[in-house]
Amino acid sequence: MKMSAEIEIGKRYHILNTYVNALSMDETVQAVEKIIKRGVPTQHVVVNALKVNLMIDDKQLLNIVNSCPLINADGASIVWAAKHLGVPLKERVTGIDLFQNLIKLANDKEYKVYLFGAKEEIVVTVKRILEKQYPNLHIVGYRNGYFTEADEPEIVKNISESGADMMFVAFSSPKKEYWINKYLKQLNIPFVMGVGGSFDVIAGVTNRAPLWMQNHGLEWFYRFIQEPRRLWKRYIIGNFKFVRLIYAEKYRLKSGGTING
Repeated sequence: MKMSAEIEIGKRYHILNTYVNALSMDETVQAVEKIIKRGVPTQHVVVNALKVNLMIDDKQLLNIVNSCPLINADGASIVWAAKHLGVPLKERVTGIDLFQNLIKLANDKEYKVYLFGAKEEIVVTVKRILEKQYPNLHIVGYRNGYFTEADEPEIVKNISESGADMMFVAFSSPKKEYWINKYLKQLNIPFVMGVGGSFDVIAGVTNRAPLWMQNHGLEWFYRFIQEPRRLWKRYIIGNFKFVRLIYAEKYRLKSGGTING
């Protein structure tokens, strides 16, 4: 499938209905720097079990995700799936960890950053925290994520005039994938990444799982026990569906199928 920036970064492996680049965190950061230097507007995505499940029925999302030249394994579920399907992923590269590593890169290399999404008080807090933590960080613009469709042309114009090298969009999926894809060329920013709820975490509104749970692939369970009524369908039914798909794919491969590289 043709990718938006007409480049492919690192070895790319097929997992169910999508792809993953087999890159470590350091290699991913290096790849992003290459994208920025190249200067062609590029959309980045991460994949997890939820997104894979959504893409089964949502062909627009499927095409958007698979057209991105850099796709990282955000969820422990993808790493687990890779092991069962013989895909040599080096490590999990979560969206929030990549976001924080790229902010450090921006500070070190003087790349300009735009922050977009979340409530006004949250994005303002994130800006303040990041600027305090990284004295050389140049945040050239920020905006909350509350707007109407009629506001979008002016928003896109203002963002495109910011001169940002990288932009982080804190919307939920699949809204962030749709929005970035729709306006990618008009934004004229070399690297645009959806970061979901990362702003809430940086601002201290929500907490990440303890490190031991992160290391054992249990972040989903930590989120689930905090909001079981809202998340039971996503994590209990969704994870069961994903596991069933992986075992069906594993059986298919043993029966003579191949994994597309």
